[in-house]
Amino acid sequence: MSFLVIGECVADIVRGADGTERIHPGGSPANVAHGLGRLGRDVTLLTQLADDPAGRLIADHLKGAGVRIEVGGVPARTPSAVVALDARGQATYGFDITWTLETGGLLVERPAHVHIGSIAAVTAPGADAVLAEAERFRGAATVSYDPNVRPALMGDHAGALARVERCVALSDLVKASDEDLDWLYPGEDPREVAVRWLGLGPAVVLVTRGAAGSLALTRRASVFAEAPAVAVVDTVGAGDSFMSAVLDTLAGAEREILAGLGAEHLTRLLRRATAAAAVTVSRAGARPPDRAELDAAGERFTVRCGRAS
Repeated sequence: MSFLVIGECVADIVRGADGTERIHPGGSPANVAHGLGRLGRDVTLLTQLADDPAGRLIADHLKGAGVRIEVGGVPARTPSAVVALDARGQATYGFDITWTLETGGLLVERPAHVHIGSIAAVTAPGADAVLAEAERFRGAATVSYDPNVRPALMGDHAGALARVERCVALSDLVKASDEDLDWLYPGEDPREVAVRWLGLGPAVVLVTRGAAGSLALTRRASVFAEAPAVAVVDTVGAGDSFMSAVLDTLAGAEREILAGLGAEHLTRLLRRATAAAAVTVSRAGARPPDRAELDAAGERFTVRCGRAS
């Protein structure tokens, strides 16, 4: 099956707690596309890239994983994010990003699945083009969404929340972190938000909680997974690696199948996605596993799961 990922590419300038600086290809949608490519999936990324050193670095990185790139406009410079890591490897971000996606005249092959998210799905003026493409394909394709909230780029809270909920309602599968949900719905329990999102339309809602594990919910079942013990180098790209593994595991599942997923399926899903994230946090930068590494990680990391109350 074929995947279409729509969203931004970003040059991540990673500054460590010791003052060192490294540049990594990044951007949440680009990371998801790269992760799918590493897992051997047929994937196209619809994005914007400048013809500058950072843009060429990102293009080579994506093409090296087998990702096809469709460029919907060339910005003056490739977007960048300064990623500051603390002593625990936790990341904070500062951005220099514009998003003006142009889709007129592009001939993207009809995909079986469309993934959208992050900055591209909520930042004007390009966000309207992202949603239009997802809506155009939705009749024959399933859709997934990851808000990957970046507060500095979200604008006013009420408007951002409305845009996020529009994307949720459009999607069959949604993943969000507990930090995303805390910004969107301050003080609310993440599981209660996930249940409410199910009522907006998705068949599956996933919540990642870092070291506290993850949750998966459908209308039939809910499952939690503990995070395995792992020496964390940094957390950059962990959620995107989790998302890529989710999409890989569910590849080919039609809308009706997603709606019928029970506890056994959700357990397998969380174990595989959690293993992918564990591999990624164990090494620097957004470096997701390939299929052999992911299969080995399933044996290497013990991921305990149970029914969520």
